[in-house]
Amino acid sequence: MDAATHTRRAHSFNAAAGSYAAYRPSYPDALFDAVEDLAGRPLSGARVIDVGAGTGIASARLAARGAHVLGVEPGAGMAAQYRLDHPGLPVVRGDGNALPLRDACADFVTYAQSWHWTDPERALPEALRVLRPGGALAAWWNISDPEEEWVAAQGARLREWFGAGAQAHGAPGAQAAHTLQQTPEPAQDPRYGHPRSRVLAEKTDSASRTVRWSRRIPLDHHLANLASHSILLVHDESTRNNFLAAERAALLAVFPDATIEEKYIVELTLTRRPAR
Repeated sequence: MDAATHTRRAHSFNAAAGSYAAYRPSYPDALFDAVEDLAGRPLSGARVIDVGAGTGIASARLAARGAHVLGVEPGAGMAAQYRLDHPGLPVVRGDGNALPLRDACADFVTYAQSWHWTDPERALPEALRVLRPGGALAAWWNISDPEEEWVAAQGARLREWFGAGAQAHGAPGAQAAHTLQQTPEPAQDPRYGHPRSRVLAEKTDSASRTVRWSRRIPLDHHLANLASHSILLVHDESTRNNFLAAERAALLAVFPDATIEEKYIVELTLTRRPAR
């Protein structure tokens, strides 16, 4: 993905913040259990900076675990929706490449569905800068289970409509969290069009965990979730509507009761700042 397309897709969410908040999946309790286990400390009472916080989906879950959360969000539309949905949680404008925060102010820095929108060569030093010694950077993604036949079929239809790099099942795509720990690697994942970073593994000690979960939702809810992904948002309304109409027909052939079980694999990578 070239820089202009990357920027356009990153900013596309601001025009659809309400739908993003309403239809995107949240995260299971087991994910936050895994964060605590890998970090070796509880979220309760911790100072957490949630970067690329969007509409606050992850921020709210972190706060429910007892964390003191500050959201950092670059987009005006997403930040406004965050404030509307979570008036008790603070959020500031900023991005992971240049965090508007002092040194050593956080116990955790989290990236929920957002690490791939950063420049890792800049974002990693920034995250480590604001972490206290012994603090942890946690990045995770909801990935639609690639073993589900309907997910694979939907992916093929997305590529047919929007090109070889099209993907809307938890960008940056299956196994993306693990590529934070793998070397060597290609400059770009040809399946999903997102750069794949090895920076965390090269410069820090990282660990990973996967968590499976699912949710049952109406077909219209699933389509609205799909429509909130950048690969659709950057196209014109007519193209989006035509695709979604065709997708509705294709999914009804598989799910005649118009209820879909979305199965997810949350891919988590956690990196700790050295205690000294």
